[in-house]
Amino acid sequence: MTQWTHKYGFSLETLPEKIAVAHGASHFSIGIPCEISSTENRVAIVPHSGKPLVMQGHRVIVQAGAGLRSNYFDHEYSEAGAEIVHSRQEVFKSDILLKVAPPTIDEIELLHPDQCLISPLQLPTRSESYVDRLLRHRVTSLAMEYLQAADGSYPLVRTMSEIAGITAIQTAAELLCRSEFGRGVLLGGVSGVPPAKVVILGAGVVGEFAIRTALALGATVRVFDDNVYKLMRIQQIIGRRLYTSTINPVQLQYQLLSADVVIGAVHSPTGRSSILVPEEMITKMKEGSVIIDVSIDQGGIFETSEVTSLDNPTLSNTASSIIVYQISLQK
Repeated sequence: MTQWTHKYGFSLETLPEKIAVAHGASHFSIGIPCEISSTENRVAIVPHSGKPLVMQGHRVIVQAGAGLRSNYFDHEYSEAGAEIVHSRQEVFKSDILLKVAPPTIDEIELLHPDQCLISPLQLPTRSESYVDRLLRHRVTSLAMEYLQAADGSYPLVRTMSEIAGITAIQTAAELLCRSEFGRGVLLGGVSGVPPAKVVILGAGVVGEFAIRTALALGATVRVFDDNVYKLMRIQQIIGRRLYTSTINPVQLQYQLLSADVVIGAVHSPTGRSSILVPEEMITKMKEGSVIIDVSIDQGGIFETSEVTSLDNPTLSNTASSIIVYQISLQK
């Protein structure tokens, strides 16, 4: 850089030359495949969510029929600017692949290097060979359940947790009132008959919405969590005094003996959930009571929990002639 002095006493400097720099491509192709599971009705993007992506210059490629089970038709995606294709392989060639269910082994084989997969992965329930396949394909996999906001919260998990909390109580109420295998009682009871007793393990988002739903239906609620601040928060949010306790094995077993419904809703920040309810406690519960393990995507907090499917969601624990109907509700 040169510098010289003007005759009037001030100096001038030459400016650095600006050279044009080529920027990388900022537009991507985003693929939305059909979910192949017969029990999966969701779709990763609805038409009005795809339109802003198209307006930003991205290609949104939707497999024909991807939204039908969610009541979204191909022409709605097309009008929003998405491309409708019939080839599954073409969708899987996209730069970014969005799914609402973890990819199957066959779907992993369709992935290509440097591709970005955004999907729930439910890693604690996956085998080592499953993860190895993803690594071999050199895919950047983003597990939705582990995406964090700046404040440390899990925004995507929160949305699913709200749904899971409400659905858990609705499912428990349905199982409980069935006389063929439930206790044949209503969750809220009727005049002159005590309501059902619901024990909720976890005072997070799932627990909050499970509590709201159970109270709205007239049930009595017991809440357990080792985080006292969460218990204080839940009472402030609900706006009434609740029966709360830390997870003390003696107190927990006492409540489980008379519980009609038990909801497991403890989220582990490190991966595998801790087993809080051993099989010995479960076998002492009332016959026909219902357990719903919402934490099953992290391995479950009940010792007898197993990953099930929507086709056959319930398990029967017949040890010591006690029948406990257990359902794993995956977020």
